[in-house]
Amino acid sequence: MSRETVLEALRRSGGAFLSGEELSRQLGLSRTAVWKAVEALRRAGYDIEARTGLGYRLAAVPDLLTEPEIRSLLGHVDRVGQTLVCLDEVDSTNTYAKSLAAAGAADGTVVVADGQTAGRGRMDRVFLSPKGKGIYLTALLRPHLPPERLMSVTAMAGVAVCQAVEEVCGVQPGLKWPNDPILNGKKLSGILTELSLEAESGRLQYLVVGIGLNVSQEPEDFSPQVRPIATSLVQALGRPVSRCALAAAEIRALDRLYRALETGDTAAYLAQYRRSCVNLGKQVQLIGPQGRTQALALDVDDQFGLVVRMEDGTERVIRSGEVSVRGMDGYVD
Repeated sequence: MSRETVLEALRRSGGAFLSGEELSRQLGLSRTAVWKAVEALRRAGYDIEARTGLGYRLAAVPDLLTEPEIRSLLGHVDRVGQTLVCLDEVDSTNTYAKSLAAAGAADGTVVVADGQTAGRGRMDRVFLSPKGKGIYLTALLRPHLPPERLMSVTAMAGVAVCQAVEEVCGVQPGLKWPNDPILNGKKLSGILTELSLEAESGRLQYLVVGIGLNVSQEPEDFSPQVRPIATSLVQALGRPVSRCALAAAEIRALDRLYRALETGDTAAYLAQYRRSCVNLGKQVQLIGPQGRTQALALDVDDQFGLVVRMEDGTERVIRSGEVSVRGMDGYVD
């Protein structure tokens, strides 16, 4: 606990030096306890400068997905992120969040991991989650809504990821239908939404929204199969990006999404989705159990379904989970 209190005091100083005596007086700790806390913080990766006659100052913080670091950047949230669980490594943040839900975890609990050993995407695809490279985050929601009101949440989460990336990085990703944020024509993030219903009544018990965001992966961090279609922010931007700042922005975006979901005021999400959807106006492949067919993507309907014109001239609406949509010559194009 002394480590966290010393870290918070150094943060509050705004980069100015604080003497060991002042820290001791402020925090009610002995000078020895202050010194030990500083050494523990240094071992954890914090750059703490010490000068004789001046004391200590926080020079730089590590890019660690810890609760103190994320909370220092988070600010106010209504519900999502009020409870924050940060893990070094886990099989899957969705699986962990579902276990917390079964144990009665609070609405809005967020699980963040530095790495996943069994990350999953839609249709049980593997989502590669190397430690220290991305943000693997799941929000546990308990909305008092019928399941049919939740069909758009995954697409809305795609918009939320784009909002967070734009806020922190100054670039706006596109969206490949149904919910993949992309940059430079490659997949940047994966989103998996799962829900639990009461068997007898069909009442929603909980909903988990899992997001994997590629931050600093290099090409060799992706499998040969994934490498041609995946990218990271560092690859796309050519500069480092703070994972903690991004995680905080994602949580704020999910908090806004939750409010919109409960009030039913989702028009802004639909409008942004339509602006960002890179498939519209292009020929796409519809990949399903019966093989591949070609269609022209026309629009996104009010439930975030993809309106397409088939080769015979008929129009149909594709819903998430029915088929996969790919470009004619690649992941997007």
